[in-house]
Amino acid sequence: MIKLLSRSIREYRTPSLLAPLFVTLEVIMEVLLPFLMADLIDNGVNKNDMEYILRTGLMLAGVAFSALLFGILSGRFAAKASAGFAKNLRHDMFYKIQQYSFSNIDKFSSSSLVTRLTTDITNVQNSYQMIIRIAVRAPFMMIFAMIMSFNVNAQLSWVFVAFIPVIALGLGLVIRFAHPVFSRVFKTYDKLNNVVQENLHGIRVVKSFVREDHEVEKFSKISDVIYKDFSKAEKIVAFNMPIMQVCIYACILIISWFSSQNIVFGSMTTGQLISMMTYVFQILMSLMFISMIMVMVVLSKASAERIAEVLNEELDLTNGEEPLTSVKNGEITFENVNFSYSGKKDKLCLKDINLKIRSGETVGIIGGTGSSKSSLVQLIPRLYDVTEGRVTVGGEDVRRYDIETLRDSVAMVLQKNVLFSGTIKENLRWGDPSATDEDIQRVCRLAQAEDFILRMPQKYDTYIEQGGTNVSGGQRQRLCIARALLKKPEILILDDSTSAVDTKTDRLIRKAFLEEIPDTTKIIIAQRISSVQDADKIIIMDKGRINAVGTHEELLRSNKIYQEVYYSQQKGSEENA
Repeated sequence: MIKLLSRSIREYRTPSLLAPLFVTLEVIMEVLLPFLMADLIDNGVNKNDMEYILRTGLMLAGVAFSALLFGILSGRFAAKASAGFAKNLRHDMFYKIQQYSFSNIDKFSSSSLVTRLTTDITNVQNSYQMIIRIAVRAPFMMIFAMIMSFNVNAQLSWVFVAFIPVIALGLGLVIRFAHPVFSRVFKTYDKLNNVVQENLHGIRVVKSFVREDHEVEKFSKISDVIYKDFSKAEKIVAFNMPIMQVCIYACILIISWFSSQNIVFGSMTTGQLISMMTYVFQILMSLMFISMIMVMVVLSKASAERIAEVLNEELDLTNGEEPLTSVKNGEITFENVNFSYSGKKDKLCLKDINLKIRSGETVGIIGGTGSSKSSLVQLIPRLYDVTEGRVTVGGEDVRRYDIETLRDSVAMVLQKNVLFSGTIKENLRWGDPSATDEDIQRVCRLAQAEDFILRMPQKYDTYIEQGGTNVSGGQRQRLCIARALLKKPEILILDDSTSAVDTKTDRLIRKAFLEEIPDTTKIIIAQRISSVQDADKIIIMDKGRINAVGTHEELLRSNKIYQEVYYSQQKGSEENA
């Protein structure tokens, strides 16, 4: 895990090395200060030697200034290194997530990924800064101060050495019991973020059903769990401070007792006592800093493990050797295809799919909820891979194509239409970043979106709020269709993408497709028979299987499922009329 995360340091290796270097120099200067002070008192003040006092005083000032300078430099480089490390870590995680297939993404909730990209990285960043600064300072300070204290009085120095095992044992117990609690807390954080995300996303539904109290209660329950877990973890961590204080004050009392006796009997000078007490404080404060670092490391270890999970996730969709970089045409075949989201053959959602769609055909797909219509078309751009069998596009297995090439040739408008914050033009250029204004206007006419865009205040420069909340469902669908058309795809898939538009607009969109993009293979998943009845062929899906394939007239004569849907919709239309 450490090796994996350390790859994100990259260009910040130099400040990561300079920070501990300057910390070490700062520690050396600070350790020299008590030694010079003792020398000043014993050989200068006690002997009334003014020249010696001035010379040693200047040395003290120089050492103190050097310590200050090295401290500033170490802090600056540590901040730069830790912030840069966190920046690279966020980049690496986000880049890895962009490579995920749908099945990879299904393993993590969006709220969990957000927590890992924010809270967890912040914890690791803080820990990294402490490691390259405080974690270097504390051990070096303890070692150097101990060397100097043994040089002053070896007998007294053994006192605080005896307390080190006690501190180490207490710290070890704190770490052992605190880490599992922190790990659990961050998983609960994922749930909390999920509740907040769902509430904000569906705030209109919450208010329309007057469910604010229910949402508040749900939030409070999860928040209370986090409070209890954090309280438990903090109570465990809190034991660290009393253990340290007991050890520190016990050392001070014991050393003060023996030092006073040594001074009385003349075996120790006043300057040595002062320097000895300073070294005691330096050593014990170093131990306290080490304990603080260990607590921070325990907290960040749970976060680091969660970050490593994202970076270590094995991609299940990758390019093969020498992938194809061009798609011949929009011909599609399904050959003995079985598919399961879990990859298990006993949990198939698509079974025995055999189908051929010629390039340029218009194909309609209908079926009840849960009949796997969307699952079928998601195999074409390789959003998922088949469990058994194969899918071909342009005569080649989709697994032979470069993934980017394949998906560039397939434009897909999913059931959940998503627009991003930005202008209409910026949203549409997701389909083609280099599209001209004329290209944008052309696809908007095809998608029957031009009329409502021209009625907007800024027309194509109108700002779309995040998620497209300031346009209607039908307008959002038409903008998403226009965006897909800008790709100039070999295959266009509309997954129930005209459900929010009226039948007249739906008919005009289909008419435009027929006239303007005759060579593009068009697959239309719909609930309304009217949306697919003019298709070259219609596929009836039922319980993950193809129930029938034929034209509108053929299916109306021979297929019971199609007849039931058609006549029920006809009856509904007559009643509405």
